[in-house]
Amino acid sequence: MADPSAGPLVADDDINDQIDNADSAGSDSTSLRSTILDYRKENGRTYHAFKDGSYALPNDEIENERLDLQHHVFALTFDGKLHIAPLPKAPAHVLDVGTGTGIWAIDFANEYPDSQIVGVDLSPIQPLFVPPNVSFFVDDLEDEWNFPQKFDYVFARFMTGSILDWPKFFKQSFNNLNPGGIIELQDIIYPMRSDDGTLTEDSALHKWSVTLAEGFRAAGRPLDSALEYEAQLAEAGFVDIVRVPYKWPTNRWPRDAKYKEVGIWANENALSALHALSLAIFTRPKGEGGLGWTVPELEALLDGVRKDMSNTRIHAYWPIDVIYAKKPE
Repeated sequence: MADPSAGPLVADDDINDQIDNADSAGSDSTSLRSTILDYRKENGRTYHAFKDGSYALPNDEIENERLDLQHHVFALTFDGKLHIAPLPKAPAHVLDVGTGTGIWAIDFANEYPDSQIVGVDLSPIQPLFVPPNVSFFVDDLEDEWNFPQKFDYVFARFMTGSILDWPKFFKQSFNNLNPGGIIELQDIIYPMRSDDGTLTEDSALHKWSVTLAEGFRAAGRPLDSALEYEAQLAEAGFVDIVRVPYKWPTNRWPRDAKYKEVGIWANENALSALHALSLAIFTRPKGEGGLGWTVPELEALLDGVRKDMSNTRIHAYWPIDVIYAKKPE
């Protein structure tokens, strides 16, 4: 089946008069000290304590379950592959940046049993029982890297909105890769788009998407950072830079069978993430990484966003870009 992601997605006209159900749920390596586990509590959610404020989404069980669901959306998008970059052989040492629940690192460890995978995150939310070739650490990769070994593969997924200084991150990645090593980034781009104009400026979904992007940009962590990766990777010294575009439809509106399925799961993922993604950015005070909205103001907007996300007449999508590059031999 041809991959339609590079061009416009065609809507399934047979469902244009249907509305989906919108009711859905919802520096040295640092040891796991009690201060790290003393999570910030806000609006009924918990957030990481280590480097408080560096990451805008919660780290509670609801969010962890969603992250595992999101991993499934990636699997559907990439036809079951864990990476798009061609790896000439099993990499000896792999770094998973912002590992989250560790699900990608664990799957990669099972697929490449001869590789050693290090997963790093601000929150200690990874499982205790993992393959023997996986290690998890709580650390901030925006600090100086002091790993005991260099890597053959650096993997970063959905880190937009988390990294303040991307040129520094790419330079540190370059310096900590072996010659011929590969870096791969899989990232989302905001604001959302449509190819046929059905995502109109007066819609709640468009307003939310644009305002969210403005909030992250004001906090110094823009949600369109992927648009700069190619130039920044080249500046850091990487070569053979490749960008591969994909799309996550908001629901089952595409005609293409693969993207219809991706849209069904992306809808579930987005509705589960909507509250978590919005709370901190919208409701924290201005000057403290937020936009200063009240919770009732946000909830009123999100009510319309949920309806728009499940409206099959709105042919919106999230651009998803994969960018990979190599350190010269």
